[in-house]
Amino acid sequence: MPTLHRFDGYRVFVPANDHRPAHVHVVKAENEAIFFLNCPSGPVSLRETIGFRASQLAAIERELNPLAPRLCAEWETIHGEP
Repeated sequence: MPTLHRFDGYRVFVPANDHRPAHVHVVKAENEAIFFLNCPSGPVSLRETIGFRASQLAAIERELNPLAPRLCAEWETIHGEP
């Protein structure tokens, strides 16, 4: 599971055997969220979450949105076309 980004204790990754559409998983402690990347340039959108509060999800979105083009490129490197 390649880690693409880390911030404030969160880990952003894409499982190598994952499926389309392009998305990332974000974990911290026992919590997880999955965000669609909406390639090629975002904005990201929440697919689902387990355990994160709304304020945490908003903070994750703020962090991921500027990174969307790079995350899309990483997805493409790992899986091919988004």
